[in-house]
Amino acid sequence: MFSNIGWGEMMILLVAALVILGPERLPGAVRWTTNSLRQIRDYASGATAQLKEELGPEFDDLRKPLADLNELRGMTPRSLVTKHLLNGDDSVLRDLEKSVPTKDEVYGTGSPGGGSYGTFGSKPSLSKPSLEKPLARNEHPPIDPDAT
Repeated sequence: MFSNIGWGEMMILLVAALVILGPERLPGAVRWTTNSLRQIRDYASGATAQLKEELGPEFDDLRKPLADLNELRGMTPRSLVTKHLLNGDDSVLRDLEKSVPTKDEVYGTGSPGGGSYGTFGSKPSLSKPSLEKPLARNEHPPIDPDAT
């Protein structure tokens, strides 16, 4: 229920509650909150049990589409390709990730002494393009006839 809240956030909430409620009312507020959460949990589990009782085997048929939706919610493009095109074997994608250079390797900020294009197995050492001076007001950019 509170899986997204870390220890830091819990400490901030505790300090805020201590400041807002004070040390006299804080134990009563904690007791009321835990009792309310327990009662809500009991209501939810009771409603689930009652639905199971009333629907019987149809309850499982009702849960199957919800389970399918949860499965689709976890689908990413990578998991979709792995499951349907590669039959669950993602070694091809892992090999592809290893062969593609990272941004640091491409721009030369990674390991020193990068190789050149002619060497087998080495990553190219490219530098960032140099920026030219900005265009003056009402100045048109140069036209490249091969690019148009």
